[in-house]
Order: sequence, then C-alpha cells, then structure tokens
Amino acid sequence: MLVDRFGVSERRACSVVGQHRSTQRLTPRPRPEAEDKVRRRLREIARKHPRWGWKTAHTILRREGHTINRKRTRRLWRDEGLRRPAPCKRKRTRPPGGGPLLRAEHPNHVWAIDFQFDETADRRRLKLCNIVDEHTREALAMDVDRHCTADDVVAIIERLVGERGAPEHLRMDNGPELIAWALRDWCRMHNTTTSYIEPGSPWENPFVESFNGRCRDELLNIEEFGSLLEARVVTEAWRVEYNTYRPHSSLGGLTPAESPGGGPSTNQHSHDNWTTQRGPLSTSRSAVLVVMTTLRPAARCGAGGPSDLCGDESGVGGCSRSCSAYASTPRGSPARRSRLAAASRECSNRLGVSRR
Repeated sequence: MLVDRFGVSERRACSVVGQHRSTQRLTPRPRPEAEDKVRRRLREIARKHPRWGWKTAHTILRREGHTINRKRTRRLWRDEGLRRPAPCKRKRTRPPGGGPLLRAEHPNHVWAIDFQFDETADRRRLKLCNIVDEHTREALAMDVDRHCTADDVVAIIERLVGERGAPEHLRMDNGPELIAWALRDWCRMHNTTTSYIEPGSPWENPFVESFNGRCRDELLNIEEFGSLLEARVVTEAWRVEYNTYRPHSSLGGLTPAESPGGGPSTNQHSHDNWTTQRGPLSTSRSAVLVVMTTLRPAARCGAGGPSDLCGDESGVGGCSRSCSAYASTPRGSPARRSRLAAASRECSNRLGVSRR
C-alpha cells in the first residue's frame, strides 16, 4: 500500500513497517483442499451445535477419519471466528462428613432422577423428568409434561424396567414426588434401594446435575417450544442425539451407545435417521409437523363429539344430547367448559363408566 500510494521504493516501505523484503516478495501458497474441507466441517458443526467447543468438534473430526491434531483444530476454530462456550464455573467442593458416596459399577446399578422446568411460548410451565444411568451416562428418559406426580414417576420407571430391567439403586433428592409412598412402595416391591441426597446438597447427585446443565445449555436455552407436543418431539430428538452422537469426555470421546459398559436400548432410532428427518436442532420444527401429520385423528362419536368423552368408538350414534351440544360449541366459548362437564357426566352415566 505504501508503494502504490506514496510512490516510495520497496526497500523504504519495508524499513518503515519493519518487514523483511523476502517476506514481501513471498507468494502466498494456495490453501490446501483438505484444509478447506476441515474448515467447512467445523462451520457445519458450530452451526448445528452452537454450544459445542473446539474440543468436541475435534473428537467429531477424528471420528469421521480426518487426520488432524488438537492444536490445528484449535487454530482453525479460532481462524473461522467460531463461538467458544463460556468457561465453566469452578466445581463446588463437597463439605466434610457424610460418608462415601455410592458409585455405579455396572449398567443398571445406579439410576439418577431429577426434574427440570421450562415453559412454552404461551408462558405455561413444562416439567421434565430426567433419568440417567450413572455408569453409561445414558439419558434413559426425558419425559415432558405440564406436571409430573409420584405416580407419573413410577409409570416412567416401570416403562424403563420393562425395556432393560430394574436398577439396584435410585439416587434422587428430597422432592415431594420422590419421597412419596408410591415410589417407596415400588422400590420395596422390586428390591431397589433408594439413595436420597442431603437437603440442599446437589453435588451429591453429580451425574444428573451435569446432564441437566448440558440440557439447559444446548437445548432449553436455545429452543422456544410452541406447544407441549413440539417440546416432546424436540426433546426426544435431542436425547437420542445425546446418547448416540454427542461425544462424552468422561467416556474417552465415545457415546453411551459405544461405551463398553452398555448403551441405549435397541428400540431407539439411530442418530442418522433423526438428523435426516429433522436437520439441525434449530430447524426441528419440521419434525413436529411430520409427527403431527402422522398422528391418528381423534375418534368421533355418533354425534360428532370426541369418543374419549362418551366411550362410543363405533360411531353408530346414540350419543347423548349434552355431547352433541359440546361438539357444536365453538372453541374458546365460555360455555364450552360447562358443556364438557355436563356431557362427561351424562355419557358416563349412560355407559356405566366411572370417570375420575
């Protein structure tokens, strides 16, 4: 620039800026095609997973067959101006006393349970029940609903037990859903020991707390759920990706599915099937539309009302007058809720069904 703008010699310009003349005359080498491929892949990883750092990206690159060391991955990551996650807070030390903690020695040895909260776009609460196998680091369940009682927790555990067997221990805090007699009775019947942590001591349940942090950072703080169905679909997609694709530093860069101690059950979808259907997690709204279009339409009774209200699955008619009035009431009308209750009582009395 000095030569072109001020007309000085190359020798004078190099002495002013402190640059050697041989460096000025050196022709830059073209960037290798392999490096361009690595840079493109790093940008793809950062775009799909904005909360992943260069270390996780390096593990993905090595898994895909790229010959690259950690220093080069870090240099390319910085050259591309990619986002790095915020530094982790210093781990809280465990206070003295309390005895040794129970440690998982094999799969199904210790399951950890905890809850998380979020909300949909209409400000209604979402409650997530997270269950993690402490040995394999596998996310066994992430059930999303508006509420979750002790009976719901027992139903979730029963479903998991039917797939992989009962655990030996359940580690959890002292929440009202987890100290209820419904869960204690189930544990006594299945010879499962409950391991409650001390009140106000989340560091005694470290594996599920670490999982909650990853879930909050990579999913809940990024996604805005428009409905309960969308929250369930997106959360399940993230759970499958967490179990089958995301590398874990505690497992030596492997996933829970690849770890020697075990992994996800065989009835899970593979990560490739999920990603080909939904694309990046930020564009997973399309997956919700696919699921909603494939859901079975609600059965209608003979009067046009929902069959779960009166139990008339045949659709041959004979439904009550109250059910007909409920079905014809526009959505959002103040009278719809009262007519729903009246139709429920009348249809139940007619069919002899006891409704709670």
